[in-house]
Amino acid sequence: MNKQKKFMVPGSRKRSITIEIAFVLPQQQFLKQFQVPAGTSIYQAIKLSGVENFYPEKDRSALKTGIYGKITSPETILHQNDRIEIYRPLNIDPKEKRRLKSDRLTKG
Repeated sequence: MNKQKKFMVPGSRKRSITIEIAFVLPQQQFLKQFQVPAGTSIYQAIKLSGVENFYPEKDRSALKTGIYGKITSPETILHQNDRIEIYRPLNIDPKEKRRLKSDRLTKG
């Protein structure tokens, strides 16, 4: 009996694709290029990558994912040479940060 892994799309057993996962923290980064079976989703690739060991936070629900800067669903099926990016929540809105910096410069 031929069992397929549950994260594979039927008929994609023999093909694999090369992808990359990027996740950046203020002082370090995780960047890994590896192969996954064709039909793998973003969520599945993240699980396979080991990035969870790099960012051991309990609540990962605030993290968003994208491919080449475009926000995408974790269920998105990957293609050859996709670069998955994992985005952390912002500590402060960039516009607010510029406003605060401007206020400090005009007062100081």
